[in-house]
Amino acid sequence: MTSTVFKGSFTQQEPIPEEAIARAVDVMRSGRLHRYNVVDGEESETSLLEREYAEYLGVKYCLACASGGYAMHVALRASGVQKDQPVLTNAFTLSPVPGAIDNVGGRPVLVESTPDLVIDLADLERKIKASGSRMLLLSHMRGHLVDMHALCELLERHGVALIEDCAHTMGAAWDGRKSGLFGVAACFSTQTYKHINSGEGGFVTTDDAELMARAVILSGSYMLYERHGAAPPAEAFRDARLDYPNYSGRMDNLRAAILRPQLRLLEHNRERWNDRYRALEEALRDTPGLRVPQRPAAETYVGSSFQFLVEADSGVAVPVLLEACRARGVEMKWFGASEPTAYTSRHDSWRYVAPQQLPKTDRILDGLCDLRIPLTFSVDDCSLIGTIIRSVFEEIRDARGGRARAS
Repeated sequence: MTSTVFKGSFTQQEPIPEEAIARAVDVMRSGRLHRYNVVDGEESETSLLEREYAEYLGVKYCLACASGGYAMHVALRASGVQKDQPVLTNAFTLSPVPGAIDNVGGRPVLVESTPDLVIDLADLERKIKASGSRMLLLSHMRGHLVDMHALCELLERHGVALIEDCAHTMGAAWDGRKSGLFGVAACFSTQTYKHINSGEGGFVTTDDAELMARAVILSGSYMLYERHGAAPPAEAFRDARLDYPNYSGRMDNLRAAILRPQLRLLEHNRERWNDRYRALEEALRDTPGLRVPQRPAAETYVGSSFQFLVEADSGVAVPVLLEACRARGVEMKWFGASEPTAYTSRHDSWRYVAPQQLPKTDRILDGLCDLRIPLTFSVDDCSLIGTIIRSVFEEIRDARGGRARAS
């Protein structure tokens, strides 16, 4: 087995582009960081970013927010979710997703996931019937897209509205249609480990004028909503401006200035991520006892993270694998740990959510490993990472008499 140790950092992102740094410095020199602090005839950086992101995605309206989690909260509230209303979502997701449902007073109803890490459509239909829910907050978790045509047909048949959490699928598409264009609204994140980086930030997008008017008021626009570049006309705000509270979750001009040049690099960076993803995929493909999720032909993905499943009969204990890989410089996370660790947690650790039986998801989480793919890694780096993981896995598996030795 190779004793090579990988030396890269799994948390080191690329520098902010020089053009973005220059824009940010201009904003700081102006002193006008607040999105509504503009001079006559000037459009704020935040308003320009909203306009540019709406054009990129192909929607009418876009709202820039303080975080992706806040974007989900505002989208749910603006869509009319009421206290104690059941809201469907993936059981395999990150904690801000059920957190957003809880934040509007909703009741999360968790849906099983498949071994390809997407929502289980058969279980979704069962949960729709059992819960009576009329809202799905769909997490495209770790960038994996379910068959969106089949999903939308199911939801339409049962009268269920869709809000997409696209935190991990900015730049992705299903059958040529961009992620975020399938529901009544979509939410995106610009947190450091997402596809464009402002530290924290997010977007809500929609073609629904009334929904966006409510979202803009909820974000804290006061009566300055006409200063938004990708919001509906003033008449859409006639009732919303009086009926909805101010939750103060606006994006500021400094973060918007950092993001605008990055948006133009998104398509190019998607290909760079995917080159790295495919190098990892190639290194780990066809390893007995280890399963890499299948990517459907209809999916255009953004491979900014990588997942694989350690199969139960492999003889490999995931904590042992993680520790051995860490000794060789490869940092991975495990979604099956009994205690929340870093960004990973299981549904049974969200004690604000009513306990729910999810045996399929539990089996998946028990073997699910995850690693980031920062663009500071080269394609060769990713090949090396994959080689290390495979080598360590095979050594542990064979030493413990796992599936390969038995065959």
